[in-house]
Amino acid sequence: MKKISASFLLVIVVLFLVSWSQTGKPTSTYYQLTVYHYTSSEQEKMLDDYLEKAFIPAMHKLKIKTVGVFKAIANDTAALKKLYVLIPVRSLDVLEKLPARLANDQDYQTNGAAYLNAIHTTPAYTRMETILLKAFSLAPSLQLPVLKADKKERVYELRSYESATEKIFRNKVKMFNEGGEIAIFKKLNFNAIFYSEVIAGGKMPNLMYMTSFENMADRDAHWKNFGSDPDWKILSALPEYKNNVSHIDIMFLRPAAYSDY
Repeated sequence: MKKISASFLLVIVVLFLVSWSQTGKPTSTYYQLTVYHYTSSEQEKMLDDYLEKAFIPAMHKLKIKTVGVFKAIANDTAALKKLYVLIPVRSLDVLEKLPARLANDQDYQTNGAAYLNAIHTTPAYTRMETILLKAFSLAPSLQLPVLKADKKERVYELRSYESATEKIFRNKVKMFNEGGEIAIFKKLNFNAIFYSEVIAGGKMPNLMYMTSFENMADRDAHWKNFGSDPDWKILSALPEYKNNVSHIDIMFLRPAAYSDY
């Protein structure tokens, strides 16, 4: 069997070390991913105004400084459009207390009034879904991308990997972590924002992760390099990791102008 490269091993070791706190205990982030489905420009404006003027400022006051807002590139032609909001938190307790804290934030209530008080005939969305995620052990916190392109040129790729059973799903999670798939993404500079397992959502068992690129050509070049990478060829050929993904969804996104990254 071919041996993995020394640089690949080094990346795995570094990822392992940074996943531990100073106390020697692993730390993880939880993510709340909210997906708004909408159809009209009026709804989009209401969502944009609410997120930019009310929600994000309220999150910043609560020390949640990296709020990502993304719109599907497919929105340009799709009848049913999507907008994604990602927030990282250190514990589920933060999410449990969030509604009460927002209810007591007068600036949030005032600046978000159009969205919060919308009547049933003119809502800001046709459907809203919430996905709860937990960061992988070797990617314990959200990472801001290092990109030079203007936000309107960037491509953020959100991937969802489903597995046939819970046991097979845990095998895919292991492949990302101890197996070294995250390390390959890191080595090839995929500018990953997060890697996580879905702990509550409409598609289970499931993992999700997001990578980011300067533009679509940059994205295509990165994936071409990934497919031909020697370490990936070795990892993907291992019998223990065969058939551990049953369905893949790929969403191409662009950050809103007011997104934190």
